[in-house]
Amino acid sequence: MTAFGFELFTTDGQARTGRVDTAHGPVHTPAFMPVGTAATVKAMMPESVKATGAEILLGNTYHLMLRPGAERIAKLGGLHEFMNWDLPILTDSGGYQVMSLTDLRKLDEDGVTFRSHIDGSYHKLTPERSIEVQHLLDADITMCFDECPPFPCEKDEVARATELSMRWAQRSRDAFVDRPGYGLFGICQGGVHEDLREQSAKALIDIGFDGYAVGGLAVGEGRERMFAALDVTTPHLPTDKPRYLMGVGKPEDIVGAVARGIDMFDCVLPTRSGRTGQAWTSRGSINIRNARHNEDPRPLDENCACPACTNHSRAYLHHLNKADEILGAMLLTWHNLHYYQDLMKGIRAAITQGRFADFQAQFAATRALGDIDAL
Repeated sequence: MTAFGFELFTTDGQARTGRVDTAHGPVHTPAFMPVGTAATVKAMMPESVKATGAEILLGNTYHLMLRPGAERIAKLGGLHEFMNWDLPILTDSGGYQVMSLTDLRKLDEDGVTFRSHIDGSYHKLTPERSIEVQHLLDADITMCFDECPPFPCEKDEVARATELSMRWAQRSRDAFVDRPGYGLFGICQGGVHEDLREQSAKALIDIGFDGYAVGGLAVGEGRERMFAALDVTTPHLPTDKPRYLMGVGKPEDIVGAVARGIDMFDCVLPTRSGRTGQAWTSRGSINIRNARHNEDPRPLDENCACPACTNHSRAYLHHLNKADEILGAMLLTWHNLHYYQDLMKGIRAAITQGRFADFQAQFAATRALGDIDAL
């Protein structure tokens, strides 16, 4: 079986291309991971997700451990077989979801006790249990269990959460079962504070991981603060390991983060937007429910090869969404995921050719144009 590893191909400034090798195949970076929270990318068939160019999905530990249960998925052959996805899967640790249940959980040194949002039953999630659940799911990339502090938050509280996360990172490392093709990522915390970010990165490197995520961002701090946090974090992360920015984001966020040395991304935005009538294109976002589209025979994006753009008009997509037809959500989700994968493909090509700065400039200029004029 292929050993888990990362090969760095080219750099252009801080932007990088590479390949993550896993038990279920390679992931070319920079990469965007569609979110499959409950063993499905909402409104998409697995083969449709693959057709967009996605090489890896994200699954959710918290949701899957509650329903249908990690042990049940393991009994049925693991998450890949359960959801009919034969490419790599990364699972988050469940920490972010648990931490968001402010009124339903209690945190201590050992872990988090929480009540299920589904039926109110009590559960305990510790670093050891989080790693066990992800092992049962057969995740190619397992994430450490951590505490993600909210924003805004006093620095003392961020420091406390960061220090706890580093202790949990060691326990996660100790609990992880090393095997060929499977990797464990540490999560760098520290909020928007440079000294805490540096301390967290150094602590994780001392423990030793197969990849390093930047967590605790995209939680309301805004793009400027997020980029500033990345500016002081990525220089402290190993160059020979993949870097993953969790929960990001908008196309502008991704391009800016790639420029700061990030390799991997995930976000619910393209799928959630697809279910609410929003389409992402090279010229920005489109609200297909707006009346200006109701008689428009043109595609969402004439340069897009997805089924929504090649087979259907804006007028038809407008009708589907106004009528709350399921097909509308399916087609817009497919388009959005296709756009995101095309964006990543363009980023990789630009870095490889040493023209990423030009790519950034053209990306910004095209988005500044806004949508095509109404008919």
